[in-house]
Amino acid sequence: MTPTEAATTAESAPAAPAPAPGATPPRTPLVARAAAELIGTALLVAVVVGSGIQATELTQDVGLQLLANSTATVFGLGILILLLGPVSGAHFNPVVTLAEWWTARRGGAGVTLREMAVYLPAQIVGAIAGAILADAMFGEPLVKWSTHDRSAGHLLLGEIVATAGLILLIFGLARADRLQFAPVAVASYIGAAYWFTSSTSFANPAVTVGRAFTDTFAGIAPGSVLGFIGMQLVGAVVGLALVALIFMPGRSAE
Repeated sequence: MTPTEAATTAESAPAAPAPAPGATPPRTPLVARAAAELIGTALLVAVVVGSGIQATELTQDVGLQLLANSTATVFGLGILILLLGPVSGAHFNPVVTLAEWWTARRGGAGVTLREMAVYLPAQIVGAIAGAILADAMFGEPLVKWSTHDRSAGHLLLGEIVATAGLILLIFGLARADRLQFAPVAVASYIGAAYWFTSSTSFANPAVTVGRAFTDTFAGIAPGSVLGFIGMQLVGAVVGLALVALIFMPGRSAE
């Protein structure tokens, strides 16, 4: 093969898909991955909280407020996954990290216990910083506990459904070797879940904690946080069980 032919072959070869949630890049330095998780989660919460504040300042129609909030979240989340997926896997979510660690323990690809111990605090700190940043941009008190109670049973059920669906989507894409579609798929799912779940789909313990720090449209009262996180963990277990059931490995014909 001549050098020209080799170059042509290399150019025509399909590029490897960028890592996405559920597929942490193994060769990226841990400090870079932690920074990506912190900054990505901070920007995600800033998008959620900031767009909620902006929406309430522009209209009193709750439906339009939710539409603006969900639309901004869809675009923001998709961009963040596309940008930071190749660095950290773009988890931005403790239940995704925990689920990936669990699959790694059982022989799959994923984060180690040490990596998880770095990811989780980075996500939580990032979420709190993102809420404070959004409040600062709109002249709100930097830290003001939310008074938005979200403790009703039907909202907790909504969080189980939202989180189970998210885990099923991410790890189902991984099992089907379709993670290259994660930026669009995950963002689209969260946008849809804003509307079809009663809880408006937090589906993320770090984001839940961060949103307790802002008494605005997207906030959640501190007294509701533990209930939401508990249901998100239940949803993660349900989601992994569904992945195991639906994407069960086939048996070779004898």
